Amino acid sequence: MEVTARAPGKIILSGEHGVVHGSTAVASSIGLYTSVTIHFPSQNENDGNLKLRLRDLSLEFSWSISHIQECLKESNKADCLKPSAPAACLSNLQALVEEQHIPEAKFGLASGIKAFLWLYTCIQGYKPATVSVSSELPMSSGLGSSAAYCVALSAAFLSFSSATKLDVGKQGWQEFEDDELKLLNGWAFEGEKIIHGKPSGIDNTASTYGNMIKFKSGNLTPFTSSLPLRMLITNTKVGRNTKALVAGVSERTKRHYEAMACVFSAVDSISTELSEIIKAPAPNDIAITEFEEKIEELMEMNQGLLQCMGVSHASIETVLRTTLKYKLTSKLTGAGGGGCVITLLPTLLSQTVVDKVIAELESCGFQCMVAGVGGKGVQVSFKT
Repeated sequence: MEVTARAPGKIILSGEHGVVHGSTAVASSIGLYTSVTIHFPSQNENDGNLKLRLRDLSLEFSWSISHIQECLKESNKADCLKPSAPAACLSNLQALVEEQHIPEAKFGLASGIKAFLWLYTCIQGYKPATVSVSSELPMSSGLGSSAAYCVALSAAFLSFSSATKLDVGKQGWQEFEDDELKLLNGWAFEGEKIIHGKPSGIDNTASTYGNMIKFKSGNLTPFTSSLPLRMLITNTKVGRNTKALVAGVSERTKRHYEAMACVFSAVDSISTELSEIIKAPAPNDIAITEFEEKIEELMEMNQGLLQCMGVSHASIETVLRTTLKYKLTSKLTGAGGGGCVITLLPTLLSQTVVDKVIAELESCGFQCMVAGVGGKGVQVSFKT
């Protein structure tokens, strides 16, 4: 018996950085997924080990169940209905991760492996299994790859627990009930804490529930899009230091408080208007085109404000100039300073133009992906 869970990544449509200073932000799930498959061995297959396979990186890690149990002892007595991460448990998990001698170039994976061990042992206990992970989301690019990873892990593990009422005999993708999603999101958020320390919760919530989310002052409000939005997502492959970028905006705010207060107020207005447009009924193609044009204008304004905050980058500006040649509107998504850029692809845009844009961007060394916006959240599928 095995189950595969898939969880989407996310983009910020508007409000990044401003949200730290009280503005509204709008996030959305995207049609790019991280998938986790858990396989419990038959009696003949059972070697007594827990294995984690990271397919995209061609890496595999393995621990004997008896060794995990010995290391964790009494520190990991958890209830799968109550997400929490006791400090003693995390300290012992660190030792299990260090035993794996992770390659120096991949050492950033350590916290993700710790999150995996914690989620698995808390929810499933001490059972041999093979867990395989693959993803369409580039790592550390602002698309919520770590959150999708934690959501997919939580979904796969909870699927074989008393906390869910899924039909293991049903074919195709299944969705969780509302109370199950709330629990799953709680586990994923705790996993995100292990990886990031103090995450906002917006990434894992977007991945869990899908659709769109308004976020302001710690309050998350899910809503559904009535528009068939599609984005070109360009990964500049330029790494960035999110903490430094956030700190830079705060320093600029201290130096120019009144001016930056106006910037954040404008960001709030843009996010609020954008969410209303996305929610509004679009009865025909004319209405969809009008809404898309308004969204493009709001994206353009938001990008200008992000430039005012000092978080753009030469690579981002290259994407903006390239897409503008084709009369397309783009903005950075996430922290900026590199990372990813989103470009709205209007409904009536021809595939020929899309192909030309992608070819030109890829000639600059960028990675391009096309994804639907505001789709379904986490899902699972069983295989006997």
